[in-house]
Amino acid sequence: MNKVAVYPGSFDPITNGHVDIINRGLRIFDKIIIAIGYNPTKSALFTVEERIEMIKELIGDNPKLEVGSYSGLLVDYLEEVNATVILRGLRAMSDFEYEFQLALINRRLDRQVETVFLMTGSKWFYCNSRIIKEAASFGGSVRGLVPDDILQKLKEKFPLLKEGNARKRKERC
Repeated sequence: MNKVAVYPGSFDPITNGHVDIINRGLRIFDKIIIAIGYNPTKSALFTVEERIEMIKELIGDNPKLEVGSYSGLLVDYLEEVNATVILRGLRAMSDFEYEFQLALINRRLDRQVETVFLMTGSKWFYCNSRIIKEAASFGGSVRGLVPDDILQKLKEKFPLLKEGNARKRKERC
């Protein structure tokens, strides 16, 4: 029996932190379904269809990875794709508190569902889609925080986006 996990998120856009969780998750699971959740209360930069396409381009033909989308309850999506494990990444204590609540309600909704948490690599501790979009919208460089293909998509949305890694500051006396 294959161990299948669903990695849900908005992935708006997918970051190198997400990619890190996916790659590390593949050491534990036989297959990971990257599930883009549609949340009508959130304002997205990229459409669900654009995010699916970007992630498919990123993962290529890897038979251990699949991309899908869902709206409504995550546990219903897990049943639809015949999975019982939710894969989640954690950055800080604030993430843990929120994710712990989600894990508990998902477990209450379906007793067969387990949630597995992976700590984000220290390199990606501060990296999240919201901060990346905000920095990019003001012209800040996000190179190295998102895959290069995603950086190109962000440039299309934010023409002021800079290429370099960091701004050089003038030395002060």
